[in-house]
Amino acid sequence: MTEKRVNEYEIIFRHLKNNKGELLDKQPVEFLFQNHDDVFKIIEMLSEKNLFREKSQTIQFVIGLKLLGDIIMKNRDMELFSDMQPAFLEFMKKLKGK
Repeated sequence: MTEKRVNEYEIIFRHLKNNKGELLDKQPVEFLFQNHDDVFKIIEMLSEKNLFREKSQTIQFVIGLKLLGDIIMKNRDMELFSDMQPAFLEFMKKLKGK
């Protein structure tokens, strides 16, 4: 059996300031995730299409979508995602058509 080829990514998420503007010294959340897609290519491609006003929104959108989509697909048998999965698949088809 051949090993599935994936891209590996590291996410480091820091809470810099709270909603009162106070600087925080919290330990960042760090994790690795794998995805078959080149997330950087997707960010570049969607940035060129100008779907959002700001590039940072494109980055947030792509990373959030890839993380959520991966969890939905890996847990497709969970009742929690039963209503969401068909809508998510339709959304992805619509997005890929743009």
